[in-house]
Amino acid sequence: MTALPLPLLNASNSLIGLLLAAWTLLFLVRIVLSWYPQLDSSNPLVALVLIPTEPLLAPTRKLIQPIGGVDVTPVVWVGLVSLMRELLVGQQGLISQLLRSAQHLA
Repeated sequence: MTALPLPLLNASNSLIGLLLAAWTLLFLVRIVLSWYPQLDSSNPLVALVLIPTEPLLAPTRKLIQPIGGVDVTPVVWVGLVSLMRELLVGQQGLISQLLRSAQHLA
């Protein structure tokens, strides 16, 4: 079995870490936006957060009902994305371990 090239592992580690951090940030902003239900969803800044997060939140709402009238699905997704980030690019993550072993071989 051939190992992935070191530059590809470095790029993958950085890109995946950045994308998952961006998703976490979007869900955190989504939580804050839920405190202001009067905001217009056609506002470009609000839409910038709603459009990428709603496809994940809508099906999750069918599984997890609001608790006390509060939509907790963005909190669930913050946890899930944080877990994925840790498992993939965290200190002991899969890609981080691959990167370390490739650096030792190089």
